[in-house]
Amino acid sequence: MSLVASTPEIADLAAPGIDPTVDLADRIHIAGRWEIGTGEMIESIDPATGRVFATLHSATADTVDIAVRDGLSAATTSGWATMLPHERARVLHRIGNAIDDARDRIAALQTLDTGKTLTETRALAMSAANTFRYMAAALETMDDALTTPRGPWMTLSMHRPMGVIGAITPWNSPIASDAQKLAPALAAGNAVVSKPPVWAPWVTLLLARLCEDAGLPRGVLSVLPGPGRTVGEALVRHPLVAKVSFTGGTSTGRHLAHLAADKLMPITLELGGKSPTIVFDDADTEQALQGVLFGIFSSSGQSCIAGSRIFVQRSIFEEFTSDLVARARRLRLGVGTDPATDVAPMISAAHRDSVAAMVDAAVAEGAKVLCGGAIPDDPRLASGCYYPPTVLGGVTNSDTICQEEVFGPVAVVIPFDDESDVVAQANDTVYGLACGIWTQDYRRALRVGEAVNAGTVWVNTYKQFSISTPFTGLRDSGLGTEKGRDAVRHYCEQKSIYLDRSGTPLPWGTPR
Repeated sequence: MSLVASTPEIADLAAPGIDPTVDLADRIHIAGRWEIGTGEMIESIDPATGRVFATLHSATADTVDIAVRDGLSAATTSGWATMLPHERARVLHRIGNAIDDARDRIAALQTLDTGKTLTETRALAMSAANTFRYMAAALETMDDALTTPRGPWMTLSMHRPMGVIGAITPWNSPIASDAQKLAPALAAGNAVVSKPPVWAPWVTLLLARLCEDAGLPRGVLSVLPGPGRTVGEALVRHPLVAKVSFTGGTSTGRHLAHLAADKLMPITLELGGKSPTIVFDDADTEQALQGVLFGIFSSSGQSCIAGSRIFVQRSIFEEFTSDLVARARRLRLGVGTDPATDVAPMISAAHRDSVAAMVDAAVAEGAKVLCGGAIPDDPRLASGCYYPPTVLGGVTNSDTICQEEVFGPVAVVIPFDDESDVVAQANDTVYGLACGIWTQDYRRALRVGEAVNAGTVWVNTYKQFSISTPFTGLRDSGLGTEKGRDAVRHYCEQKSIYLDRSGTPLPWGTPR
């Protein structure tokens, strides 16, 4: 069983001098107004202890309508939609700096809300701050085009805000996901209505306060926590919402895509994954072992890009698997505020139990548990939502556990013979989100990286991101692209203008 880190009380959750509960008023952010929601009550549960630490009244479909209409009006009347790019960029820079200044509070609050380690939540806050600043810089340097004339005209291509953007974010990395959607959408001059996850709404609400304090005009941003079946659906269906960006499960994403299609509305979807990690026999073993462990067990495996299918070349399969299992057993389970913790609790008991059920089903179908595989019985972890790092062997790529996303700290190990064999197995999935390749032969890495169907490929590293690099999911892993310098354009409408220079009437018809 994995080692157990200490389990501090809730009072110890924050960085020194930080009380994460100070921001937990029962208010949602409706077009610049902080009001008690009229929807069902949300209970926020600390995954480390199972305790309810706050309650919040959620939004409703009626709230969505108010936020959309008032947001559209605010973007116009405040001048946000027509503001010069460098002026909007100045506000985005201030938001990024405000996130930096509040990163310890953000980290403590997100650890309380999601169970993640403080190391990870601090990194997510830093990522969010950098995202706002990067989008500000991209906005200031994003020129429209004077296109090449094909007649006696001057021709222009320009971009304008779409109006109201819907942003639906996941619970596994709230502040970073918020920034990836809000920063480019706001940079383009839009109003944004954000629906944070029911399981982890607090950091997004705190972000709304920071945006307001940094000078974002009142009403341009709304944050409406609530169930997807009401708030999310209302947001996608609303006739004045011009685009939605969604990160979450594939089945939900497919449903929302159907709703968007009925409106002829563009939608960006970042969905699930069952990402392969490929270890060739010439890999640097130490680098590969650490990278593979990080790729699947960091974030407690609750990551769409988790490297959950570990393919190891047959000549090193037994030795590498043995070393991997030994290191996985040494990973420490514990609360996110303990620096000794490697694997923190999962988001909820219900999700933890669904992961356990998938492992039990795999074992019933013939999988062999090499480590982990059961909810811990240590009394120090009994009240929390813990599941140990788990490695399963004795499987083939066609097994259910190798095809369905677990979204937890569960990996399968599968041997392969050569490049063609591993590419075929890696591509035998409905997903296409990410891939890791471990080899010292960069020619091989490029060949395999190009052949594997994945939007992001890492070579001799894993789960490293840059806001400047586009992120795309293929197949059932998504639709459209986030990040990158062109991200602002994805939240714009493009139009062309022709200016006649000849002064000559069009040569059509005969004057009478």
